[in-house]
Amino acid sequence: MGDPRAVGAQIRMRLPSLTPLEGKVAAEILARKDIDEATPLREIALKSAVSEAMVVKVAKKLGFEGFRDFRQGLVDYYRSDTAGLHAEIGEDDTAGEIVQKVFRTAMQALEETFAILDLEAFDRAADYLARAKQRDFYGFGGSAQIARDVSHKFLRIGIRTSVFDDAHMMMMSAALLGPDDVAIAFSHSGSTAAVLEAAEMARRNGARTIAVTNYPQSPLAKLVDVVLCSTAQNSPLLGENATARIAQLNLLDALFVAVAQRDRKAADANLNRTMRAVQSKRRL
Repeated sequence: MGDPRAVGAQIRMRLPSLTPLEGKVAAEILARKDIDEATPLREIALKSAVSEAMVVKVAKKLGFEGFRDFRQGLVDYYRSDTAGLHAEIGEDDTAGEIVQKVFRTAMQALEETFAILDLEAFDRAADYLARAKQRDFYGFGGSAQIARDVSHKFLRIGIRTSVFDDAHMMMMSAALLGPDDVAIAFSHSGSTAAVLEAAEMARRNGARTIAVTNYPQSPLAKLVDVVLCSTAQNSPLLGENATARIAQLNLLDALFVAVAQRDRKAADANLNRTMRAVQSKRRL
């Protein structure tokens, strides 16, 4: 993990793949900000009430070579500016403190999502969307709202997409897709059954599939062609989903621009046409 900003994100994204005990140990270690290069394995194990072998096992499952690599990764992460952006909201916080904490947590999500972004996967996703004949988006709740936001942007440059937030409609859409088409599945957890089923059918029918999710080891991520990951720190009040939404919206804004760049002349011409079409709806 070369970029210190990516360490916290990489650990959080792997937590769902751990057993309950492993996850508890990982969360406890991640929450500690007093770890330094001299902190011994024995101390970590004692404070987590597990064996030293368990700590090493958790470190390896989180993508590190061993405990020392894990420890150094945490030290580097907590020394980075990004790690200090997030702070929990307290009951007695003033309006100014609330605004600052919410904004700083969103900034952390953006910094860490940028740090973990797979640019090769991003570029492939842009190619698939630019070349597709039909582009269908699947998602529920907040994920559907993200899908609608990017669908609106694509329409502005003349790229038509369809958003489905009903399980039956998703399956009907997926049944009609083929090799010239693309399906984007939006799921924060990557385990929403209806979205998984639709993405699976779309791929079975030959369509290219893209996942926008917070977890690269999730069931959804494992079945699609391209995974675009966001990341965010969980918060008791804001929740992980709310903060991740900011990162996903920015990630998809970048994807929109990358697709537009594939044919900038057409994008600019269509953008002018759609802007003129709605101009009369504005009151001066």
